[in-house]
Amino acid sequence: MMNTTTGTGGGDGNEQHLIKTITTMLTNHQNPQNLQPFIPHLTLPIIISILSWKPLHSHPQTLVSFFKWFQSNAPSSLSISPKPLLTLLPPLLSRRKFSDAKSLLLDFISSDHPRHSLHSRLLRSDHSIPKPLLDTSIAAYVLSQQPQLAFEIFNKMKRLRFRPNLLTCNTLLNALVRSNSSHSILLSRQVFHDSIKLGVQPNTNTFNILIHGYCSNNNFNEAFRLINQMGEFGCCPDNVTYNTVLNALCKRSQLSKVRDLLQQMKSSGLVPNRNTYNILVHGYCKVKWLKEAAEVIELMTGNDMLPDVWTYNTMVRGLCDEGKIDEAIRLRDEMENLRLVPDVVTYNTLIDGCFEHRGSVEAHKLVQEMKLREVKENAVTHNIMVKWLCKEGKIDEASNVMAKMAESGFSPDCFTYNTMINSYCKAGKMGEAFKMMDEMGRKGLKTDTFTLNTILHILCSEKKLEDAYNLTINARKRGYILDEVTYGTLIMGYFKDEQADRALKLWDEMKEKGIVPTVVTYNTIIRGLCLSGKTDQAVDRLNELLEKGLVPDEATCNIIIHGYCWEGVVEKAFQFHNKMVEHSFKPDIFTCNILLRGLCRGGKLEKGLTLFNTWISKGKPIDIVTYNIVISSFCQEGRLEDAFDLMVEMERKNMEPDRYTYNAIVSALTKAGRTEEAASLVSKLAEKGQDVKAQDNSPEVDTSDMMYSEQISSLCTQGKYKEAMKLFQQAEQKGVCLNKYTYIKLMDGLLKRRKSISKASR
Repeated sequence: MMNTTTGTGGGDGNEQHLIKTITTMLTNHQNPQNLQPFIPHLTLPIIISILSWKPLHSHPQTLVSFFKWFQSNAPSSLSISPKPLLTLLPPLLSRRKFSDAKSLLLDFISSDHPRHSLHSRLLRSDHSIPKPLLDTSIAAYVLSQQPQLAFEIFNKMKRLRFRPNLLTCNTLLNALVRSNSSHSILLSRQVFHDSIKLGVQPNTNTFNILIHGYCSNNNFNEAFRLINQMGEFGCCPDNVTYNTVLNALCKRSQLSKVRDLLQQMKSSGLVPNRNTYNILVHGYCKVKWLKEAAEVIELMTGNDMLPDVWTYNTMVRGLCDEGKIDEAIRLRDEMENLRLVPDVVTYNTLIDGCFEHRGSVEAHKLVQEMKLREVKENAVTHNIMVKWLCKEGKIDEASNVMAKMAESGFSPDCFTYNTMINSYCKAGKMGEAFKMMDEMGRKGLKTDTFTLNTILHILCSEKKLEDAYNLTINARKRGYILDEVTYGTLIMGYFKDEQADRALKLWDEMKEKGIVPTVVTYNTIIRGLCLSGKTDQAVDRLNELLEKGLVPDEATCNIIIHGYCWEGVVEKAFQFHNKMVEHSFKPDIFTCNILLRGLCRGGKLEKGLTLFNTWISKGKPIDIVTYNIVISSFCQEGRLEDAFDLMVEMERKNMEPDRYTYNAIVSALTKAGRTEEAASLVSKLAEKGQDVKAQDNSPEVDTSDMMYSEQISSLCTQGKYKEAMKLFQQAEQKGVCLNKYTYIKLMDGLLKRRKSISKASR
């Protein structure tokens, strides 16, 4: 091995006597604690001589006990050396004591950080180091979550022409593809090819690990190439192979490829398992293809494979997202009939759906039912309530729920705080948002990208785009990961400010950074281009979306239809509509209203009426917006009687005319000189309380308020956050009202300060 002393030779007489005494005691299986008096006399050569003594190699457990005793009792100058461990491991591995060897390696590696002396020794050693030791070391470094160091040991094996074990290769591959490194796929590909060159015969698991890596990296072409390559190595794809790719495709809404892959799976003789079906249900629900999702569940039961709680929970989520709460509740009852117990996920999904589509009363009933059925609430239950109460503008109630979380044994988490911060910001209560952010930091909860995006949204809504852009630059320098939402918010901000070129430049930058756009982000760029009067370019982005295998949603198509109508080319809007219908697009009420408004604004009222009557005859849903579009057009053309007839029809269908309806008719009556009728309608509107103008509640700005705001902002700009905080506390005590921008500067400062504190603590 690498011993400075081997056997019992070398050293002076005293050393020889000491070595003989200790080895005799160990051979007689004496407790290592009896060796305590010898500690002052131990040296590194003596320890290595004892561990190298051949007769002891037939007693591996005695060796392990002695090594552990030595590590615990010897001075740190001796225990931190990797030499004794490297002397002990070969005899252990030769006697197949792999578990003991790995355990000792893991213990040493954890104490060896950040010196990595063992790792350095392994890399420097020559051919005398045994192959099993390198194999086991790779596994140990992987288990220690240091795959990069394991990769370097693998390269050492490659240089020595040692063939690693298949298990070692798979362990390293799995660690690399699941690491956060941007080079993980390149490294895993290198390990795969090098292993084959060294004579390793890969198995199906090897390929599955790599396929998972490529799918995680959105490289489906390489994933499919690997599936086709498996046969060259005598391997066959299994359910895990196909499920891995199916899951990745469904997550990215690339359902056009899903059907082909499913067919390929069946053609290869594999039977879809429950996991396969669950992946498909989730994928279809994600793009709102509920009919197809239900068909998958029917197919499961038809193949004598009962859906599980996960299957039903996914379907319940899909129905709730579409507002089909009654169907979701019926599905919950169906679960119980199959003796599947609805869990906290089932109830959380139903509660979330009720808040969105039925209101808080129905949602709270479900919360009570949940308690009666002894389904325990979790942190997600509370967060759902906080989220919807905030969306309903009931911030005080949300704050109370947040307080009750702790009483129920759940501490508010990043989601809770970020939701509250977001709500306070939207309500203009920047002081409360800042206090919440400060409290979050004091509790050790890291302000994350969500918080950053909240502040970014405010800056963009205030049209402070340069500040918003600088915030993203500074955030990246501080280690924040800019995500799709970050870029999407800023891109839309630039579009709204008529800076389309800067928006498109950011779009390109986002893709260069490796952020793969989803349908939501594509919708942002498509909406922005349509706002800029560049609908044809928006269609190019849609084609790009389709080429990537993504499935556009109703919003995507409606945005483009609206874009063409806004540009006054209604014919193009209808052509696009008809083409998308051929590709499974299902027009909704928004689509109908957009097309109707486009016709009416373009002076094509008669065509609009034909469309309107066609929808009614086909039983398609229409709403108050639909009626208002036609009524407004009648009024503009002076066809008041037709407008009145439609208003009567609205009321007959239990659709209450709103301010927009009355304003259109009152304006037309006034223009026609029918002032008495107009006055009568105005009175009727007043009785309904719809004539009250919004009051200007903005307080007059006090000069002292302005002074504090300017001083705090100036201190933040200079990086003097401590002084800024002191001034902020003074302002709070005096009841000074700071402006919104000052709070944003303070929040930005707090983000910087938290980052510098976390760096200093490392």
